[in-house]
Amino acid sequence: MRYLHTMIRVLELDAALHFFSLLGLDEVRRKDSERGRFTLVFVAAGPDEPQLELTHNWDEQAPYSGGRNFGHVAYEVDDIYGLCEHLADNGVTILRPPRDGRMAFVRSPDQISVELLQKGDPLEIKEPWASMASTGEW
Repeated sequence: MRYLHTMIRVLELDAALHFFSLLGLDEVRRKDSERGRFTLVFVAAGPDEPQLELTHNWDEQAPYSGGRNFGHVAYEVDDIYGLCEHLADNGVTILRPPRDGRMAFVRSPDQISVELLQKGDPLEIKEPWASMASTGEW
């Protein structure tokens, strides 16, 4: 058995692609179905990495509910502080800052929780992250 991908439904495909590109995921492949009225876009951190399928149903008019009960997707990152700073500089709210130098949570535009985990050992605890409060849900 081989793990293939995780799927999430997105309301605005361009917004979702922008968010995941900020995390370092690039589009791997895309399928448009005129008959089914949907687009599937697969993104990944590299050609041999697990993929995330973004499903965009063309006729959907309202945001999907249940983002929190989905759980989350998780990505190992090389520099959690640098990535969180990059995300914040691009308008992404850091819901659970990496106070411990190891773990953070953000949400996609479709309210999917994304866990970021520091590769290897936690980084040395430092400001502004150490004293930053959590906000919202993740």
